[in-house]
Amino acid sequence: MSSAADVCHFPWLLMKSCLPNPQHLHCPSPISSTSVSISVLPEDLLLECLVRVAVSALPSLLQVCRRWARLVNSPAFHNLRVRRCLLSRTLFSICISDSALFSATLQCCGGEIAADTSWRVSTFVPSDQKIGSFSLFSQFRAVSVARKIYIIGRTAMLRYDTWTGKLVPKAAMGFPRKKFAAAVVGGKILVAGGCASSSAVEEYDPDYNEWRVVSEAPRRRYGCIGVSVDGLFYVVGGLKIGLPGDNDSSCVSRSGRPDVFPSSMDVYDAAAGVWLRNRTVPGGGCVVAACAAGVSLYILSSHAVELSFWEFNASRKSPSFGQWRKVKSPPVAPPIGVGAGVKFSCIGMGELVVLVQKGCGMWRKEGVLFVYDCAGGEWRRAADTPEEIRGGGAITVCVQW
Repeated sequence: MSSAADVCHFPWLLMKSCLPNPQHLHCPSPISSTSVSISVLPEDLLLECLVRVAVSALPSLLQVCRRWARLVNSPAFHNLRVRRCLLSRTLFSICISDSALFSATLQCCGGEIAADTSWRVSTFVPSDQKIGSFSLFSQFRAVSVARKIYIIGRTAMLRYDTWTGKLVPKAAMGFPRKKFAAAVVGGKILVAGGCASSSAVEEYDPDYNEWRVVSEAPRRRYGCIGVSVDGLFYVVGGLKIGLPGDNDSSCVSRSGRPDVFPSSMDVYDAAAGVWLRNRTVPGGGCVVAACAAGVSLYILSSHAVELSFWEFNASRKSPSFGQWRKVKSPPVAPPIGVGAGVKFSCIGMGELVVLVQKGCGMWRKEGVLFVYDCAGGEWRRAADTPEEIRGGGAITVCVQW
């Protein structure tokens, strides 16, 4: 059995084996059966070695050589870590001001968030003129693709590399949006809603840095939430928006004002390019937060004076696909109804659901974290978000690498 010291030195041994021996630069010796450099391994075997490097040492792999950097940055590296159940999960909470980006991280260890785990805060002040002003990211959305976070503003987008800390501008959406739904399906970003002049659903390909329209949503929604489970893109809750004379006249009341459509969700099959049957959250109410955990979709609904928490079976291979189940509500102190100023966001983290309470006003503590164990069905408290990150505009995502 390997000792702890051997495990700690494993990343260095990998790097050392990749470097040529200076004593044999001009006189290469034939490869023997007892001594083989890792640099001659085929890529599939090399990937098997690289995915087993300790999480803390993964960023250093990018500095070894171009081949390693290419493999570590490839989708194959992330997919193999998924198949080998080696993923590490970290919460990233992001808040943007006009002049800086604040980020806080909370590590998940062994599939759990320990009660004594604390947040780590970092600040990014742009020096690259290409990034422009952070004022373009008011009411932004954020999603993660492997270790990279995409911060999507109304007319601009940034990519944040959680390993290197680099912030890079990327292509903006084709349609300006505000309070829209965003999620990652099959390694690509899908956005819908938030645009009164169009019902277009756009897809972003990180490999080509390009947006394209892939479909037209059945409803124009504003203030909606995007969730991805099992290849499906769920556009949940929000308002139905539109103007008299638009194609979707059902989106407008007789007074010409947007109607509330808070307890339903449109379902898009990204691979087939078709919309499935619309679903309705039981019990009515207004959807205030939603996320995916495991193969389920979890929705938090507000009923004026109380909250309800629902689980939707989102596994298409399951015979109970599409069935709802009411589960234990989070232990949020009242008042929580309309006018109370309470906002929530849900983040799926493996088999956990993390609920962030924010925008609560002077009479209630802000940045409170609740964690729901999907297997055990119980809620518990976790470390509150740092003061630098608190505010209605902060967004939290789960990064997996």
